[in-house]
Amino acid sequence: MARELTQLELLRELEPTAEENVNRHLKVARDWNPHDYVPWSDGEDFAALGGQDYDPERSELSDVAKAAMITNLLTEDNLPSYHREIADNFSMDSAWGHWVGRWTAEENRHGIVMRDYLVVTRGVDPVALEEARMIHMTNGYAPELAAGADRVEEMQKHGEDLGILHSVAYVTFQELATRVSHRNTGKACNDPIADRMLQRVAADENLHMIFYRNICGAGMDLAPDQTLRAVTDIVTNFQMPGAGMPNFRRHGVLMAKHGIYDLRQHLEEVVMPVLRKWDVFGRTDFGPEGEKTREELAAFLEQLEKDATRFEEMRDRSLAREAAKAAKRAS
Repeated sequence: MARELTQLELLRELEPTAEENVNRHLKVARDWNPHDYVPWSDGEDFAALGGQDYDPERSELSDVAKAAMITNLLTEDNLPSYHREIADNFSMDSAWGHWVGRWTAEENRHGIVMRDYLVVTRGVDPVALEEARMIHMTNGYAPELAAGADRVEEMQKHGEDLGILHSVAYVTFQELATRVSHRNTGKACNDPIADRMLQRVAADENLHMIFYRNICGAGMDLAPDQTLRAVTDIVTNFQMPGAGMPNFRRHGVLMAKHGIYDLRQHLEEVVMPVLRKWDVFGRTDFGPEGEKTREELAAFLEQLEKDATRFEEMRDRSLAREAAKAAKRAS
């Protein structure tokens, strides 16, 4: 049985792939300016400068769009926590360090443009948004959200910590999940300016996903069993990075109910495309432990399919009841 590689060995062996993908990213990434995506002419002073404070009646966003925008923005706001987590598990030298800095700078634009849009258009209450930002950033990001508290505890018993493989596996799925969420939020806003802005953000998230997916794919070739264990830990315990933010559960339910991000999208637009790219269920280089892990992953995905179907049936019934009530009120 092949021994597990240390974090230092993984970083060293994967560095050429990191360098190749940093160079690839720099060639295809498009620079853009947040201020070009904000309708500044809609802005006006708030009460502190002699204007009027937020009035919910003036917001043109639906409750669903508000929930999605707030959730997506607070996720972007927590960037320092994600930066710290990635910086701790990557080397800050050579290509690794360059990527950490570049990724952080690009992600920071997302929070800038989304907040500017919401404040200028008075789409959400800026005071409540700031209070939620303070709470969420103070709480920070915990690795347990990625791999599950039980798995983290088990690893610590054996003197192990979550490392680069867990980190790149998590951000691969997380970046793709946020791409889906941003894209669908843009449509839900019913505003061409917001849609264009979030298309731009989603395009960045997709490029980031490709970087991490390629690193994790190289890890799968280098240490198949070890990487699949990390991937399975992430997939079977995955939570969106907004977990723990104020009103996350309420907002998450609204987003799932109205097609911003639900179990079916998570399975078919996020998890399965990535697993197919790595050929997880077709490759023949897993050892006994890898085969056991693959069976665990397959069983989880089968249950996730059932859960997605069950949720869709419940959602359809709920939406039908709401439509019937609305029709009755209108008659």
